[in-house]
Amino acid sequence: MASSGFPAAGAPVGGDVPVPEEARLELDRLGRRWRELPLPAAEAGMPPIRAALDDLAARVGPEPVPDLGPGVVIDQLVVLVWDAYAAGRGDGVPDLLAGLRRGLP
Repeated sequence: MASSGFPAAGAPVGGDVPVPEEARLELDRLGRRWRELPLPAAEAGMPPIRAALDDLAARVGPEPVPDLGPGVVIDQLVVLVWDAYAAGRGDGVPDLLAGLRRGLP
């Protein structure tokens, strides 16, 4: 089974940045659900995911996140979640991820 790429619950990410288990679980759930979507449904589900990427990117710096399409958007999300927690700006991330998952077509 594929995962978000995060270590097991409680293990530090990147040496010293703990990404909470709740966020890792939501990333895994969202990623599994995303991979099940047919391409037209994934394309239809992109706007809220793009908005979440923009929100997370704004938490960690001024650089926008390029739109690389539905094939890699979850990977982009994983990176930005890690970056948000590394910057101490991970507040609300699990709820954000759960809302994205629930809103998928």
